[in-house]
Amino acid sequence: MHDFRYVTKKQAQPIKDELYQILYMVQDLVRDNFTFSFTPIGSSSRNMITYDAKSNIGFDFDINIEVNDDNEDFEPKEIRTIIRTAIDRVAPRYGYKSCEDSTRVLTIKKVDTSHSRIIHSCDFAIVYNCTDGRQQYIRFNKDNNYYYWEYQGKGFVGLEKKMDWLKRENLWGELQDYYIYKKNCNDNPDKHSRSIFAESINEMCQKNGYRR
Repeated sequence: MHDFRYVTKKQAQPIKDELYQILYMVQDLVRDNFTFSFTPIGSSSRNMITYDAKSNIGFDFDINIEVNDDNEDFEPKEIRTIIRTAIDRVAPRYGYKSCEDSTRVLTIKKVDTSHSRIIHSCDFAIVYNCTDGRQQYIRFNKDNNYYYWEYQGKGFVGLEKKMDWLKRENLWGELQDYYIYKKNCNDNPDKHSRSIFAESINEMCQKNGYRR
């Protein structure tokens, strides 16, 4: 069992500012290829960042990177490689390790090597928002060493509207408690915070009679 707790806004803000500064520099590095915008998502966008007091893993952030490549001049592997290479040029200047390239995201970690612990980390998903309201992300199939655009699962659709509904129904405090509960019960190291956050919202909405 974990012991996840919420990080205060005061604790999180300097790190957010640092991550944004890294991304501003990355934008400059990739500008000759394409531009992109970025947005904190999930728990990172709603001041619900957590850390596990029992572990040596600090708190984590989730940021979406939306690339402007409407003409599809670049293949998914090219986009992800260009961004990963640029992040690897910048992030170590701020004390982060090089990117880890996982199935859904690129991850950077700031590590306290003397105490063998992760101070904090950030997951970057490279996404494209479709005109029909759906979203795609660049997925990495490690077995085949293949990158491709994949639609987000249904559980990620309409989360902003659902969060607004939970707030209007005065269920936000209950969502906060439920999200912490689900994180504490999670025993899958490959399940990232953004997935648990989406599950928590969908299950809370279903439980309380949400209607679109």
